[in-house]
Amino acid sequence: MKKSVFSIIGLLLIVFPIKMQAQQGFIHERSTEYDWPKEKEVLAKLDKWQDMKFGVLFHWGLYSIPGIVESWSICSEDVDWIPRDSTISYEDYKRNYYKLIEKFNPVDFNPDQWADVAKAAGMKYMLFTTKHHDGFNLFNTKQTEFSVMNSAFKNNPKADVAKYVFEAFRQKDFMIGAYFSKPDWHCEYYWWPRYATPTRNVNYSIDKHPDRWKAFQKYTYNQIEELMSNYGKFDILWLDGGWVAAPKQDIKMDSIAKMARTHQSDLLIVDRTIHGKYENYQTPERSIPEEQLPYPWESCIPLSPDWGWTPNAKFKSANTVIADLIEVTAKGGSLLLGVGPTPKGIIQPEVEVILRQIGQWLKVNGEGIYGTRITPNYKSNNVWFTASKDGKKLYALYVPNEKGSLPKSIEWENNFPVKSSPVILLKTGKKVKWVKDGNKIKIQFPGKSEISKEPLVFSFKLQK
Repeated sequence: MKKSVFSIIGLLLIVFPIKMQAQQGFIHERSTEYDWPKEKEVLAKLDKWQDMKFGVLFHWGLYSIPGIVESWSICSEDVDWIPRDSTISYEDYKRNYYKLIEKFNPVDFNPDQWADVAKAAGMKYMLFTTKHHDGFNLFNTKQTEFSVMNSAFKNNPKADVAKYVFEAFRQKDFMIGAYFSKPDWHCEYYWWPRYATPTRNVNYSIDKHPDRWKAFQKYTYNQIEELMSNYGKFDILWLDGGWVAAPKQDIKMDSIAKMARTHQSDLLIVDRTIHGKYENYQTPERSIPEEQLPYPWESCIPLSPDWGWTPNAKFKSANTVIADLIEVTAKGGSLLLGVGPTPKGIIQPEVEVILRQIGQWLKVNGEGIYGTRITPNYKSNNVWFTASKDGKKLYALYVPNEKGSLPKSIEWENNFPVKSSPVILLKTGKKVKWVKDGNKIKIQFPGKSEISKEPLVFSFKLQK
């Protein structure tokens, strides 16, 4: 006798703790090369995007109901970070996972709250999962019935959740991005029910069944066109699933990009991990590059061990996120922070507190982050450096050791301030005393009454 969807959810929740740390080891590697876009409008948008520095990526879908690793439990790969109830067959498990559409009913769905919290966090751009690998669509697609419009939420006035998410963030002046999974494990043109589904890849021979693959190319093209033509202005099309690419799984990116930019002329296209003209910026996952990179990139890192909502998650502290943001910015990138809305459709209170703390810091110190560019000497001990876009001002971003005591002075090598120009602590707006000691700069540490144990930012003119 088949287990009920409710029972499966309970079993998935029991399995969940096994996966928590293991899943952290899975990342999509970044490309090792970069090609600058040739389109003037795209280059201008890319420059604007590089000013934003801090964004949010919302993973939300069927996987949010039981609170498990996003989509992956229906992928039949034998790796530790993909959990699955082993008491039932894989096919039964997959079938019951798809039935979660009958349980998707986010009764408290509040995209305005998402946007308010992200704005308060100091975030400047956003990405929303219109479709993850499991093929469940959070927009009103005409290509399949496996969408939110046929879920338990279908009669709600905000059933077309992508529409309301994007609208809420446009009203807050965010740059808007659509996450879209190229693989689709629910689509019969990708995972053909005729065969087993042993891996994340297409499960039939494309050479033997070219018409079926052409049907998948058309399906993908049509869905992206629905997004690009029916959901307002977009700044970013963020394509996930880098294993779906030419030559083995060619979805005809030239055709897709031409169509997308017919509707959105200055669109940034991020075909993740696929080097070439449609990877307008790179996206190292769960990591920060070791060195500065001279081209556009973002580190996409979740706030908890998972991208989507999970029960009892452990979140990074505000200072940890700020430290990541400082390092990423000094190395020339942007930070895309992953946040998982709850099954009911809100940003949970614990997450909201952390994000607002980050925003309070950025409200005071954002001058050293937003709109900055890299500088050659970008690190000395635990001090990072950024430069204003015009190169006239330098910022020293000090990241304290959370476990140690406060030092008597802050020191760095090189990057000497102009003697006649003040060094300003952004937190207080006051000048600080400093001396040059050989090849070092020593800044007298501000009084404890003026600062807490958090990153500090100093601004000054650089001695040429």
